[in-house]
Amino acid sequence: MTRDNPRALIRYALAGLALTAALLWGTYLVRSALLLIYVSALIAIGLAPLVAWVERRGGRLPRWASILAIYLVFLGLIAGLAVLVIPPMVEQARGLWSAIPQMLQQGQQWLIDRGLLTRPMSLQEAVQQSPVGGSDAVGTVVGAVWTFVGGVFGFLTILILSFYLLLDSNSFVRSFVRLFPQSERPRVEDACRRVSGKVSAWLGGQLLLGGIIGGSAAVALFLMGVPYFYVLALIAGIGEMIPIVGPILAAIPAVAVGFTVSPAMAFGVALFFFIQQQVENHVLVPKIMERQVGVSAAGVIAALLVGGTLLGVVGAILAVPTVAILRVMFEEAFPEAASD
Repeated sequence: MTRDNPRALIRYALAGLALTAALLWGTYLVRSALLLIYVSALIAIGLAPLVAWVERRGGRLPRWASILAIYLVFLGLIAGLAVLVIPPMVEQARGLWSAIPQMLQQGQQWLIDRGLLTRPMSLQEAVQQSPVGGSDAVGTVVGAVWTFVGGVFGFLTILILSFYLLLDSNSFVRSFVRLFPQSERPRVEDACRRVSGKVSAWLGGQLLLGGIIGGSAAVALFLMGVPYFYVLALIAGIGEMIPIVGPILAAIPAVAVGFTVSPAMAFGVALFFFIQQQVENHVLVPKIMERQVGVSAAGVIAALLVGGTLLGVVGAILAVPTVAILRVMFEEAFPEAASD
């Protein structure tokens, strides 16, 4: 074809280029759906070892019942945690809300004393004069509510899709293994098991990091005498689940509450969160993920940087399990290089 009919080769090349461009464009258009599917697949892969363990323990328990039991246990743990956390959190949040006018007055007085503000403003005036004041504030609130509703539906979609992926995971794996020659199928099955174990370890590591950050923040804020430490520590623990921006956003309300007591306390709170974030970024995350997932500390940091640059917060969240999966694939494709 290349010698006798070069025009046909050109036509095939152009058709292949057009098809590739169409596939890439189609992938870009459905990138949000593909991201939801990928997250659901990661959760399904991570929970697969736990589902297998429940099936072994449950005897003749159907697979759907094993998955449902795991879901119910997790929901029960969340409900139990809510029962322990929500009452004092609501009490402290109510006190925080009632103290906001006094906090605003103290903050404005501090700014007036230093010539940064000419006169005190009410909360309504501050909202109206803010960049999102007036009619923009309504749009901002509507946008925030719409984003929250979308997040809830996205979360439910991930849970449902993960359930069905777990339900049919064995057939998916068998179909995937059949794509390889008979002699390579044991290696492929072993690689699938290793991927599942690493993703499951990553999920456990995320929960462990959230508990460490939330617990240490509660102890430190309590010892410093910061009001509403219960709520602030819970925000810090949840913020740990969001790489890069989560710890920063969690520190802002704590510093603001500390400022209502004294500038010195606000500085102390800010210093604590700064030190905690440095320890978390350079010690806890690399070491815990290295132990849990098997990716080196340098690899974890590099993965977080690259993932955050490509996809922002979502990319940073998915970076470590993605690198773990790629590492297993590399070890299987190049066993000699991986062993060296």
